[in-house]
Amino acid sequence: MARALKLAEVERIPILGTESIVCGFHLVDYIWTDIFSSLPAASTYVLITDTNLAKLYLSQYQESFQVAWAHHNQASAAPRLLTHVLPPGELSKSRATKSAIEDWMFSEKCTRDTMVLALGGGVIGDLVGYVAATFMRGVGFIQIPTSLLAMVDSSIGGKTAVDTPAGKNLVGAFWQPKRIYMDMAVLSTLPPREFSNGMAEVIKTAAIWDSAEFDVLESSSVEIRRAVLGGTQDGDSGLTLATRSAEQTLLQRVIAASARVKAYVVTHDERESGMRGLLNFGHTIGHAIEAILSPQVLHGECVAVGCVLEAEVARRMGHLSEVGVARLVRCLRAYGLPTTMDDPLIRGLASSEQLAEVRPQRLMDVMGVDKKTVGTQKRLVVLKQLGATLELKPTNVSDALILEVISAGVLVKPVGDGAVAETVVVPPGSKSISNRALQLAALGKGVCRLRNLLHSDDTQVMMAALQAMGGCEFAWEDGGDTLVVTGGGGALHTPATELYLGNAGTAARFLTTTVNLIDSGGESTVLTGNARMKLRPCAPLVDALRANGCTIDYCEKQGSLPLRVSHSGGRGFPGGRIQLAASVSSQYVSSILLCAPYAQAPVRLELVGGKVISQPYIDMTLAMMAQFGCHVQRISETEYLVPLGAYENPAEYAVESDASSATYPLAFAAITGRQCTVPNIGSASLQGDARFAVDVLRPMGCTVEQTATSTTVRGPPRGQLQALGDIDMEPMTDAFLTASVLAAVAPGNGGVTRIRGIANQHVKECDRIQAMCTELARFGVTAVNHADGIDVHARSIDELTRATPSVHCYDDHRVAMSFSVLACVAPGGAELRERRCVGKTWPQWWDVLARDLVSSPSVVVVGMRGAGKSTLSKAAASALGLTFVDMDEYLEQQVGQTIPEIIASEGGWPAFRAHESRLLAQALTKDFATGAIIACGGGVVEAPDNRTLLQRHMSSNGAVICLTPNMDQVAEFLSRDKTRPAYAAGDARDVYERRKPLYRDASNYEMLVDARLPGAWPKIEQEFVRLVSFASGRDCNRVDLAHSSYFVSLTAKDVGEYLENGRLAAVTAGAHAVELRADLLAAIDEEDVLAKVQWQFAMLRHATSLPVVFTVRTVAQGGAFRGSDAQRLSILHAAIRWGAEYVDVEVDTHAAALYAARRNSLIIASHHDPTGQQLRWSQCEFTTEILYRARACGDIVKLISFANQWSDNMDCLEFTRRHHSQETPLIALNMGYEGQMSRVLCPVLTPVTHPLLAAKAAPGQISVQQINVARATAGLLPARKMALCGTPIQHSPSPAMHNAAFSALGLPHVYGLFETAEASELADLFAAPEFGGASVTIPLKQSVIPLLDQLTPAARRIGAVNTVIPAGGKLLGDNTDYLGIVGCLRRSQVTAFPKATALVVGAGGTSRAALYALYTLGIGSVMVYNRTAQRANELVAEFSELFTSLVAVSDLAALESPDYVVGTIPASDLVYPDSLFAKVGVALDMAYKPRWTPLLESANRHGWSVVPGVDVLIEQGIHQLEKWTHLTAPTKIMADAVYTKYNADN
Repeated sequence: MARALKLAEVERIPILGTESIVCGFHLVDYIWTDIFSSLPAASTYVLITDTNLAKLYLSQYQESFQVAWAHHNQASAAPRLLTHVLPPGELSKSRATKSAIEDWMFSEKCTRDTMVLALGGGVIGDLVGYVAATFMRGVGFIQIPTSLLAMVDSSIGGKTAVDTPAGKNLVGAFWQPKRIYMDMAVLSTLPPREFSNGMAEVIKTAAIWDSAEFDVLESSSVEIRRAVLGGTQDGDSGLTLATRSAEQTLLQRVIAASARVKAYVVTHDERESGMRGLLNFGHTIGHAIEAILSPQVLHGECVAVGCVLEAEVARRMGHLSEVGVARLVRCLRAYGLPTTMDDPLIRGLASSEQLAEVRPQRLMDVMGVDKKTVGTQKRLVVLKQLGATLELKPTNVSDALILEVISAGVLVKPVGDGAVAETVVVPPGSKSISNRALQLAALGKGVCRLRNLLHSDDTQVMMAALQAMGGCEFAWEDGGDTLVVTGGGGALHTPATELYLGNAGTAARFLTTTVNLIDSGGESTVLTGNARMKLRPCAPLVDALRANGCTIDYCEKQGSLPLRVSHSGGRGFPGGRIQLAASVSSQYVSSILLCAPYAQAPVRLELVGGKVISQPYIDMTLAMMAQFGCHVQRISETEYLVPLGAYENPAEYAVESDASSATYPLAFAAITGRQCTVPNIGSASLQGDARFAVDVLRPMGCTVEQTATSTTVRGPPRGQLQALGDIDMEPMTDAFLTASVLAAVAPGNGGVTRIRGIANQHVKECDRIQAMCTELARFGVTAVNHADGIDVHARSIDELTRATPSVHCYDDHRVAMSFSVLACVAPGGAELRERRCVGKTWPQWWDVLARDLVSSPSVVVVGMRGAGKSTLSKAAASALGLTFVDMDEYLEQQVGQTIPEIIASEGGWPAFRAHESRLLAQALTKDFATGAIIACGGGVVEAPDNRTLLQRHMSSNGAVICLTPNMDQVAEFLSRDKTRPAYAAGDARDVYERRKPLYRDASNYEMLVDARLPGAWPKIEQEFVRLVSFASGRDCNRVDLAHSSYFVSLTAKDVGEYLENGRLAAVTAGAHAVELRADLLAAIDEEDVLAKVQWQFAMLRHATSLPVVFTVRTVAQGGAFRGSDAQRLSILHAAIRWGAEYVDVEVDTHAAALYAARRNSLIIASHHDPTGQQLRWSQCEFTTEILYRARACGDIVKLISFANQWSDNMDCLEFTRRHHSQETPLIALNMGYEGQMSRVLCPVLTPVTHPLLAAKAAPGQISVQQINVARATAGLLPARKMALCGTPIQHSPSPAMHNAAFSALGLPHVYGLFETAEASELADLFAAPEFGGASVTIPLKQSVIPLLDQLTPAARRIGAVNTVIPAGGKLLGDNTDYLGIVGCLRRSQVTAFPKATALVVGAGGTSRAALYALYTLGIGSVMVYNRTAQRANELVAEFSELFTSLVAVSDLAALESPDYVVGTIPASDLVYPDSLFAKVGVALDMAYKPRWTPLLESANRHGWSVVPGVDVLIEQGIHQLEKWTHLTAPTKIMADAVYTKYNADN
């Protein structure tokens, strides 16, 4: 009698319509049972395998075949089972082997009802599948993959092939298997490298498709590795769910998830025409590496490196975050995979000859013939986040970008005067604090959320080591921005492999002590690193630990890694009295301190052997230990007592930004004469390097402003840095490199800088002092190496080497970043040979340098003569700190002739065009490549070479803006302009019509310039400045998605309907954006639709500064557009050209093309189901598929269904909670009356209506007020209390103004009065949990500052606070007085601000806000008048650096009439002479009692525009409200409330 069958419990996965993929453990009996009962009967079964697998499994399959048949059909004879065994390896995958198998099958009389089974890895599966595909024109085929790589990759999809002399897999067929049986039990026999080889494909699949699965892979590497590499499981472990371990369940989950994705893709794209290309993530570059390093380096190992490099491409394109790249690297490393070509695994396997061939150009050549390349266009799978791709297919990527990413070095060019004048840079989290926080949280008890953790090589090493020792669990939240650490309380076990630490010195020192805490008898742990790490000293630490009783042996060189730490049972760290030499590295001290609470006895640590180095880092360790609950007693300067105990993890710990890294952007400001602010490093920092700005940059001549939490540095004029003389940098030794490169070009004060106290820098990642001496010499700078420091002898910038030095970085991040700063002013720049070494602390440094410090490509403006190119460009240049270039003037200067003279010469127009082309190329590539706005001549697009230049500029992320003119206005201007050759009579319009397509081809942005638009020319200037800011990426005017946000949907047929009586401002109150439903416009059905829609868009732009959501929805999508797809696409592409911040696109076949063309616009990828039948929120495969499709072609996803019952809202909420984050925004809601609650709960960009709109854009749409009322009622919007603080305040209209706004917006907040003259009395008010913000007036504007955590740059510069804003648990001080002035003057503008002059009357506190407002507006020439001349002079001295001309005046009658006058003194008897108002201007008075002050009366009498102080009060109040509530203020309601109160009181 046959034995009982052992039938596994399995998971089935559908592919191509049938559940053909079967996953489980110990499947042999199940396989035959399923074949006999579920597949067509066969007369012969042919099982083909290789000799290695035959030894392990063949007899088992043969025996099971007989048993299964006996159970299936005892009455009939069993069919034949033939077996064929091949030699293992790639050589068997040949045409000869295929022929031999076929001949054997013919000899065995196999017929068309034969079923062929492939038992093996990828070689067997590919070969046998091809046999099955062609034998008798195709017989049944079954895959039984035995390697992990084959399970998740080659067995699925039906690709079969053999190799030929011409290449791999070049002859084959698509032939789908009837079944794919994945028996996880066979994986336990895999060698570790083969397991890792397969995991590369598993990780790759999760990275392109499923963020949740990636999270599992990332957090469960130890368990998954143990399930496979922990040895063969006993008996039938895992056969059934009841016998399956948690680790086996996890293993099956990740393999099945990977298989499910490939099955889905194959189902939708069986023949690899599009989507299936997604599975090639990492393969384009990986295959190129494999072509050179195979067979020594495995496929998965090459793909792992390819995944990292292709992820880096996505990051450089702006789609994937640095966090995403770091997480991918960490995940791959956790499974034993290499992530760089320098990985020891690859270096140990490949020959030196092979490695030498892995050159950038060689890789590019190999990629050029890759089957994924189309023509010469290379295509990569571009990630937009972990779990989603940019497109549902590979994306075209330029050769230049790929080459840059795979290259080892980087070229830094000198920065011209067009560099960004002022910038804010946020460095990554501190390496020192990150490593300490990781160790503390891992050893601690409980869960700790680490925010702003540094994602770098060093922290990856630390995390991997802590996980390998089982010390903690890691998980990610907030799209990878938050690391959740579940501490193990100090329980550690011996890692399965040695701990490889690269060149991570901090991790090496800390872990040298940590591994002694492992409680495991008779085992040992090896700590090792790269070649440089093996030279770095650790003897003082090892000596101290040995003396304490730890068993540590050197494996190679004495005094350095590798180390073997033996575990003798029980924690091997005795504790007690420890003597440690701490004159080489403070990390030795921190290493012992961090582990001391877990020693066997309390630790008494005594520091001996000379002066303790880097005491601030020891202080940092002590402070952080205290934050985790362990308080160390400092007995003396060199002795510490650490009690026993366990760390208690705080719920959340925010890592400070890295102060050492902050020195580089601050040094950039110093060396270039620019200004840089680092907003989260200040005097209260735990890090010693935070003193760099004050102790180093200020003595060098920089202006430094440092608060507790921020640092701003403005450098002196270029070339005027002062030498430091003698300076002790022992408290900030790592910053000496930054100081050295600055000292190299600091000829002032004697020109010699002598840095001391840095002896430890000889033994860092390299001998840094010698490295600086050697590499500075390449620039022509002499530096002298000392045992304790360096002497730098400065040269002027002009005296530096003119050539481009090639700087060796010694694999040292700080060497690379320091010399990148010097390269920015060196005449020839510099080549930094090892660009990737910055990954140790600031992986995105090169992006920061290029994007935030060195200016973006110049902006080019084209269009007809007379369209306003020069006028608008000058205004934008002044407002944005750019260099203005008039190409006609530039050409005349370079050629030495005027344009009329050139055209009148023998060469005529051709000569002019030749000059124009040559000089346009020179301007764009050399003279004005960055930091400029270039106004071109009207005919620049006539020459093909010029159009090519402009197109090349656009392909390099440059902006070319075309001005679309009103030709009637242009013709009138041309009739008056005699400075250029005239067009023939009447042909200007003909010229424009001919040029229109040329302008379009040579530009990527477009703006309508028409004086008929609302607000006329001042508004045109403002809109142009906005567009330049948007196109250049300076300010993309995007909604802050950290808070609830709304966009109001306009439904009128003409935008003009909203422009009367402030109606648009009322309609947009509370909204963060405004939707232009182009399909609802009357113009959508008219001829010349683009021009008419552009007019409507321009009217809206002139009427509001809110971001625009541009939408064209068809009738089928619930809209009104009835035109063709081509028309709809042309309108949507035009919206991107017009600079719409958001473009709403339905997810269809055209969405990906719009996404690829979006530039700085964001695509809202939408799907609308007006019935609610198809798009369901709960367990709906269609919804999930649409979500993935939308994420592939959108920056924001919008899914709209219809509520058929109220519970649909809760389902929608749960769906949103699962899939929405700030990094992957999701708008999900239900239409209809019953769906209104989904609008209340929608987290971002909820579409809303307003009572003033004639119609709603969708059924169930409600207003912001209704949403806020509902949220407050539901307890989702807590009531806050705001107050006006100061005295006297009883008659202030502020409460009336703000409470009216709260009511209009549906907010439950209350604004009251808090009268006091003492700032100390505000402490309790500010600390109250319901505190929502405060207005501050006299006499508290300065005295309130000590109560605040941080000031805005404006408040800091003005020196006064009038607004307090609670933000993230801290109090932010701001000043909105200046914003009130700015807003009022912009509305009343009569003269372009850059051309204007202004007068400030008064020199008190308010005048400071007035000056800052004029500076903000770009007014360069300002006068200050005050009756007390001394105060005016003091004010001028303090603010003079902000202006081209700032002077104190003593006689108003002697002044030329200014364009703007701002009064800042209380109403007085001051007499304003008539001559002051000789030309038309604007007068603004900050005093609002009486309304008609002497200044306003005089100005009004002379026909000036006047702005009463009450209007400024309203304007600044509007800004206050918006800062507190994050909602757009109801301006008219606020103004009416103020004037009602004001008029009643006056």
